[in-house]
Amino acid sequence: MVFAIGPYQLKNPFILAPMAGVSEMTFRVIALQMGAALAPTELISSKGIFFKNRRTLQYLTYDKDIEIPYSVQLFGGDVEVMAHAAHAAWQHGAHMVDINMGCPVKKVTKTGSGSALMMDPKRAAEMIRAMREATEDKVPITAKIRSGWDHDNVNFVDMAQHMERAGVAAVAMHARTRAQAYRGQADWSLIKELKQAVDIPVIGNGDVLTPGDAYAMLEQTGCDGVMIGRGALGNPWIFRALHEGAKNVEVTPQERMQLIRHHFNAHLRFHLELDAQVAQAGQSATNRKRHGKTITPELHAIRTFRQHLIWYSRGFRGGSAFRQQVLQMETHAEVLDAIQLFFADAAPSHLVQNEDVEGVNYKQAFG
Repeated sequence: MVFAIGPYQLKNPFILAPMAGVSEMTFRVIALQMGAALAPTELISSKGIFFKNRRTLQYLTYDKDIEIPYSVQLFGGDVEVMAHAAHAAWQHGAHMVDINMGCPVKKVTKTGSGSALMMDPKRAAEMIRAMREATEDKVPITAKIRSGWDHDNVNFVDMAQHMERAGVAAVAMHARTRAQAYRGQADWSLIKELKQAVDIPVIGNGDVLTPGDAYAMLEQTGCDGVMIGRGALGNPWIFRALHEGAKNVEVTPQERMQLIRHHFNAHLRFHLELDAQVAQAGQSATNRKRHGKTITPELHAIRTFRQHLIWYSRGFRGGSAFRQQVLQMETHAEVLDAIQLFFADAAPSHLVQNEDVEGVNYKQAFG
């Protein structure tokens, strides 16, 4: 069961959702190696893409050998700026450009970006046309939307049809309104309705936490693809299970420990290399100060990896104590030792019942 976005034939229907603070190159590569068919970047400001600072480099750096196709997600409310940003992404190497029309966070929507575009389908369509023109129609333009702004403005069909006429290559929908944010239950029936209303690929999103959920969404909605967010946090093995057609995620403690160690080392190397690039360019982002303490590149990398360790520890006996320990770690050796001690003998998650998930910050990941 495969589908194409523009000229790119995806190897399966399962896609890693673009998540703020999560979808940097190291995690995208792991998801792709596990079997994900596509892994877009986290949302990148259409204005910020022109600034060659550390944050822009972090968001745009990709693995040219593994990330094929490479999808850059942009957000912005100005049509002309988004068109220029799409061109910049294309020149950077993007194979496709995705527009974030679903982020519910106020600092995004107040600029007319994210899910604010749900209230203006004509502007959304104009944006797609301008971005297609700016990329000479050589880069498929996709969009990720919500079902609507709120309960009284559920307009996803009208929105998608406007975008389809404008030439959007595919649309992903999180089956909640902006007002719902990530609360309540995603209404998969709306994904089915969307699939029946348009003739472009439809990717469903919302409440896909297990392989069974992904299969159920495909069956119940008829969608072409399934986008997985929360279900992949601390669990990239979900893509291996789906790629192999398995119903459950099976991971040995040794496999889990080895991948987490690999992820940490890759994350550390990625951030140290970024800092070296920034320093070489003459920018002063190598050392930071917070509360009077110097934050070295290594410490910054460790602190940004802590959230991954929290997600990896979900559902394991003793996870709460481990998460408290994670927040105190500040050296490479401390992190590697903690991973070895905790995960080497960690009980499989399905054997642990009612384990708390204190410290699991979904809000951070989803913007």
